[in-house]
Amino acid sequence: MNKIHLITVFIFSLSFTLNADILIKNGNIYSGDSAPFIGDIYIKDGKIHSIGSLNIKASKEIDAQGKIVTPGFIAPMTLIGIVEINSLDVTRDDESDYLNMGFSIFRAYNPNSTLIPWNRANGITSAISIPQQTSMPLAGMGSYFILDGNMNISGSKDMMMLGRIGASSGSRSEDLDLLENLISLGKLAKNRPYEKVIESPIAVFFELLIQDIEALDKVANEGLPLVIKTNRASDIKHLIDIKNKYKLNMILAGVEDAPIVIDELAASEIPVIINPMDNIPDSFDELSSSLELSAILSNAGITVLFDTSRSHNYHLIRQGAGNAVAYGMDYLDAIAGLSANVANVFDLKDRGSITKGYYADIAIWESDPLEPASIPSYVFINGIESDLTTRSSRLKDRYIKKLDKK
Repeated sequence: MNKIHLITVFIFSLSFTLNADILIKNGNIYSGDSAPFIGDIYIKDGKIHSIGSLNIKASKEIDAQGKIVTPGFIAPMTLIGIVEINSLDVTRDDESDYLNMGFSIFRAYNPNSTLIPWNRANGITSAISIPQQTSMPLAGMGSYFILDGNMNISGSKDMMMLGRIGASSGSRSEDLDLLENLISLGKLAKNRPYEKVIESPIAVFFELLIQDIEALDKVANEGLPLVIKTNRASDIKHLIDIKNKYKLNMILAGVEDAPIVIDELAASEIPVIINPMDNIPDSFDELSSSLELSAILSNAGITVLFDTSRSHNYHLIRQGAGNAVAYGMDYLDAIAGLSANVANVFDLKDRGSITKGYYADIAIWESDPLEPASIPSYVFINGIESDLTTRSSRLKDRYIKKLDKK
C-alpha cells in the first residue's frame, strides 16, 4: 500500500469517526434539567438528534440498560490547561505582570495538559479556567474550554471576569470602593472612546491599558458575568447592592456566611458557586461554614454551582455534589449544579443538558456519578467518543503487566 493510499484511508477513517452516528439504548437518563427517565439517545453530526423510545439503526449502538446517563459535567472554576504543577512557576500561566482586569488566559491554554484527560476520564467534558487573584478586587478574564484535547482549541474566550472582596491584607472597604470606581469607569466606556477613558485619574493611577478598559466595558455595559469570591455576610450584602446599582451580571463564589443573609441573597437572584466539602473556617470571614450550605441555598431557590479546593482533581465536584445530597440537597438539583446550571449561568450555548439539538456531551456511568469511586464507561464530547486513557491508567497497566510476568 503506497503513502497516498494510506493517507486516503486515514482521512476516510477520521471522517467516519467524526460523522458516525451513535445510539445509546435503555439508559437511565438524568438530563440535567428534568426528571430522570428510561430512554434512548440518538447522536448524529455531533449533536443530540433525538431522545425517547427510538426505533433507529446506528453505526454504533451502546446498551446502557441499568446505567446512568448524564450530561458531561462542567467545572466552573479551574486551572485546567493553565497550570500544570502548582509549586513550579515555570508551569504556571495564570498571572500577569502588566495587565489587570483585561488579562486573558485564553492563549496560555495547553491542550496537551495532563489535567485534561485525567478530568475527562472522570466525567468532566468542559471547564472554565481562571486567572490568579491579584491584590486588585478584579483579577482578569476567564475562558471556557472543551476538554477534547484538540490542538484546534474550542470554547469561549474571555467569557467571565474574576474578582474578590475580603480575606485579603488590605481594607475591604477600600476594595469595595475601588470595585465601584472600576465599574463606573467601565460605564464611561459605553459612550466614550477607550483612549479617552484611559486618561481618567483612576485609570492613570493604576496604569490601566486599553485591554483593561475594554474588559470593564463588557462587565459594566454588556452583561459579561462577574464572579466575585467572598464569604462574609456583610460583604455579600454590599455586593448585592453593587449588583443592583450597576445592573451587573454577578455570581458569588464561596459565600460561607450566606445563611445569615439568605433572604436578601435569594431576592437578588445571584447564582452562587460553592465547595460543599468546606466546613472548616479558614478565616474570620468563614465562621458559618457548614456541610448543609448547599441544601440551605438550593432550598431557598438560589441557583447553585459546585467548586472544589483540589487544584488538579476538579472532577471531585462530583463528590462535593454527592456530599451536598447527603446533607439535604435534592439529587436532581445536584446534577443540575454540575451541568445545566453552569451552562445557564454562563450562557454556554447548547451545552449542559441532554436536550434535542444540543451538543452531545454525554457520560455513561456504571454506578452513581455522585459517588467518588464511580467512573464513566463512556464519555462523548461533541458526539465523539473520548479516549479514557490517562497517565495514571497507563502507569497502572504498566506495573500490573510487570506483576503478571512474575
